[in-house]
Amino acid sequence: MRWLTGWPQPCAVCRRWQADRVCADCLACFARPVHRCLRCAMPLAAETPICGACLRQPPSVERTIVALHYRAPWDGLIAGFKFHRRPGLAALLAERLHAAVIAERPPGDCIILPVPLAEARLCERSYNQAWEVARRLARRLHLPADAQTLLRLQNTPHQVGLPRQQRLANVAQAFAVDPLRRTRVAGRHVAVVDDVMTTGATIEGAARTLLQAGAASVQAWVVARAD
Repeated sequence: MRWLTGWPQPCAVCRRWQADRVCADCLACFARPVHRCLRCAMPLAAETPICGACLRQPPSVERTIVALHYRAPWDGLIAGFKFHRRPGLAALLAERLHAAVIAERPPGDCIILPVPLAEARLCERSYNQAWEVARRLARRLHLPADAQTLLRLQNTPHQVGLPRQQRLANVAQAFAVDPLRRTRVAGRHVAVVDDVMTTGATIEGAARTLLQAGAASVQAWVVARAD
């Protein structure tokens, strides 16, 4: 599926013909801004910047920016993109993430890295959904992006349904920085891009690895957050 913004096309959500990938009515209904914790992006009822859990045990990421709730209609679109070979949806999801990132004024000198897939899972899907979003987002932001610096060493089991501590254990040794590319992250601000964040364990594992490799800071830029 490929969209040309400005030309009549069916809205990805309601299927009404209009000029954008998602119509204004659907954005107003399903993509309302949500006040979230600056560190983990969980919704907060009060106008407080950081949730209690992150105050007690700060995560490795300095900031998490999320575009959407992982619920209907976005969960179905992301599942189609991720599991059913619909890479054309990457442009739509990158567009929503771009809007969220711009609203938060990201660092102007950061490098964008996707959460990598292990080789077996990459062969299974034929593309890394995080990279498909990350490279389009980087082009919009005029920032460098690299799919080879952050590596996945282990094909961790599917994380769906697992508690946070089990997820953290699964990814504890899952990531590494390519020794020949360490200079790309040393002293740099890094934005790690992923499609869905649930407990934050995968992002935490990636962030710890990047900080150990000398990154100045790590942010997480995520299409959707499961609340």
